[in-house]
Amino acid sequence: MRIAIVNDMPMAVEALRRALAFEPAHQVVWVAGDGAEAVHLCAQDTPDLILMDLIMPVMDGVEATRRIMNETPCAIVIVTVDRQQNVHRVFEAMGHGALDVVDTPTLGAGNAQEAAAPLLRKIINIGWLIGEKVSGERSAPGPSRNQGSRQRLIAIGSSAGGPAALEVLLKGLPRNFSAAIVLVQHVDQVFAAGMAEWLGSASGLDVRLAREGEPPQSGTVLLAGTNHHIRLLKNGTLAYTAEPVNEIYRPSIDVFFESVAHHWAGDAVGVLLTGMGRDGAQGLKLMRQQGYLTIAQDQNSSAVYGMPKAAAAIDAAVEIRPLDKIAPRLLEIFSK
Repeated sequence: MRIAIVNDMPMAVEALRRALAFEPAHQVVWVAGDGAEAVHLCAQDTPDLILMDLIMPVMDGVEATRRIMNETPCAIVIVTVDRQQNVHRVFEAMGHGALDVVDTPTLGAGNAQEAAAPLLRKIINIGWLIGEKVSGERSAPGPSRNQGSRQRLIAIGSSAGGPAALEVLLKGLPRNFSAAIVLVQHVDQVFAAGMAEWLGSASGLDVRLAREGEPPQSGTVLLAGTNHHIRLLKNGTLAYTAEPVNEIYRPSIDVFFESVAHHWAGDAVGVLLTGMGRDGAQGLKLMRQQGYLTIAQDQNSSAVYGMPKAAAAIDAAVEIRPLDKIAPRLLEIFSK
């Protein structure tokens, strides 16, 4: 993979170079010392992947990510030495299209290859994403919907650009909104709690991580909180599972949407937002086949028009809407 490094710290650049050297297939094509230089170099030679620092002179990593994704889009992973202090910046960058975040590898701390492993695993995942490799087609579920129930659920999936899109959507809903909401966002579990806190603060809604064995509940937004998949079980509760182990997207939106199509007893809406790849498209189609309303974000408002595009291509979405029109539509549906 052709990889670029954007970092103003020579030690961090060297640590990244050494980590990448453990995989001979990776090539460092250029290094930029600040965001402005990165935007310029990316326009001249767009790499497969950029390892982007957050705090830099001239232009920080958030603005550089925004500019690159608007002008010469490519995969971006945020690399930071202090993710806890920079949690808001991390999600702002992801809102502009960064795919993931990882700690900067540490030089001279025990086993160098072991220290490089988290970064190299992220790069493997990114390679699958940009290569659009997905697991096989899933079969449609049998009928399982209880038409008489008044339980209400909104199942939302998002990936690259998702944090900012989720902020906009949730801000458009009132605190006394009648439907339960479950979010599946492609984010590493070490950042999930910070994301829930950030979304709750930004939207004013009760947002927290979904707990094993609890049901979706009105007035609460539950976010998938581990690197395992989240499913809705037949008894109406949520569960985390490692299966399917070969699913590259973790947590998988398809896995959750599929379980809703199988087991939710009541009214539901599936919403697929911005993201790279195809995750969620097949699950959204299964929800549509079960008679649920399905909505995909439109191209113009998507930071990365991958997942919604895949859903539109297989006719999985009943409606395709701009981001700022999705919350009003949900209010219209559930006020009836």
